[in-house]
Amino acid sequence: MSNTDDDVYRTAAEQAELLDRRDVSAVELAEQAINRIERLDGEINAVVVRDFDRALAAARAADAARGRGERGPLLGIPVTVKESFNVAGLPTTWGIPPFADFVPAEDAVAVHRLKVAGAVVLGKTNVPVGLGDLQTYNPIYGTTSNPWDPTRTPGGSSGGSAAALAVGFGTVSIGSDIAGSLRVPAHFTGVYAHKSTFGLLPSRGHVAPPSLPLDYSRDLSVIGPMARGARDLAVVFNVLSGVDVDSGHRQVMSDLATCRVLVLDDHPLIPTSGEVRAALAELAKGLRTDGVRVSRHSDLLPDQVEAARVYMRLLLASIASSYPPAAYEEARIRATGVDPGDTGLAAERARGAALSYRAWIETDAVRARHREEWSRLFSEFDFVLCPPSPTTTFPHDHSADQWSRTISIDGGTYSYPDQLVWSGIASAPGLPATIAPIARSRDGLPIGVQIIGPLRQDLSCIRFAELLEQRYGSFEPPPLN
Repeated sequence: MSNTDDDVYRTAAEQAELLDRRDVSAVELAEQAINRIERLDGEINAVVVRDFDRALAAARAADAARGRGERGPLLGIPVTVKESFNVAGLPTTWGIPPFADFVPAEDAVAVHRLKVAGAVVLGKTNVPVGLGDLQTYNPIYGTTSNPWDPTRTPGGSSGGSAAALAVGFGTVSIGSDIAGSLRVPAHFTGVYAHKSTFGLLPSRGHVAPPSLPLDYSRDLSVIGPMARGARDLAVVFNVLSGVDVDSGHRQVMSDLATCRVLVLDDHPLIPTSGEVRAALAELAKGLRTDGVRVSRHSDLLPDQVEAARVYMRLLLASIASSYPPAAYEEARIRATGVDPGDTGLAAERARGAALSYRAWIETDAVRARHREEWSRLFSEFDFVLCPPSPTTTFPHDHSADQWSRTISIDGGTYSYPDQLVWSGIASAPGLPATIAPIARSRDGLPIGVQIIGPLRQDLSCIRFAELLEQRYGSFEPPPLN
């Protein structure tokens, strides 16, 4: 096995070029990644299900295919996948102890497409219990830490994938997102991620055990790629989708000066930290200098207070649909006690957990109106830029009731789940959103920007991230080595 880490931080595009030139083999790339996981993952705990023997066999097969003249953007590239995706022969637990021994018989469609493209699957990355937290820990696999500061979280629920990428455990990964689960970890660890347009990428086989892998899109929930470079997001996105859904738009966007952006740095229901606001302000200043039309306000933006209320209702309706009967009955009783005049986000979450079908339809109708308002806004703007989260990564907090937790924002104390408003801004209407690293805090922690675009313009969002990467900086490795 190779003892060097020379290529672990290269992008998939760079590794593919090395493979094309035969400067490195797929086996050597896999060995470098495996060596690094074995040496460093004790502190991070990101790759919790390892499949190294099959990975090396796949790498040998990739080398043989390349020897026959075959080529492909992921042929021989080492990757990881979030634990929540079915991989035949490996456990899929979602961090839920009763399913610790559940092993699916077939790959999720997304995993199958990665393998068909020649990707070498090293293993699976950690998740919170039921994918239900902005942190990543569970009783089966333990806690994943942020490689920038192990006392802090890498985010969740795709925190294992984000941490793995940040420290060189594989070149790309895939995750999922219903409440920022791709976007927040990317922001917290300084990598790239893309939340796809709702229903665009295949979710079959991304289901909680022991559910059958059916063709079914759970409301709000999507899958998407994660990487250390924007170009790699596009590569994996196209592998997952099977089509280049907006290549024409992407090709036209050749430089930043052609773009029109709306920058939002604060939400009416929760403040954004000064450091995150400053990073966005600096980005907006640079974009103006580069000829981008930058606006800070638009009457076309849907009412963000109403949007947050709608999102919290829909989110909890989705989450509570899988509650055990006793837990659901408790949620139903709590909902009956909510003051009808209370429009706070905690009240909306309580209502959402026991939402009737009639109320869901009424809420969905408001969402449909917002979606139309977004469409009108995108006739005036190409992208909306906003925070992925109000703060940089925060310290681990494993207190039992996450809905009662708090977060600190510039010395003030705020509700832990209220920070999800920045996830809901794109999730509720089903819009695509890409995360790109743009700055570091005073403590050296990563800060990202959320790039939201029109429905099905996923590759345009990724292309804008690529232009930012070329002009304003890119992924930087954390100090862990």
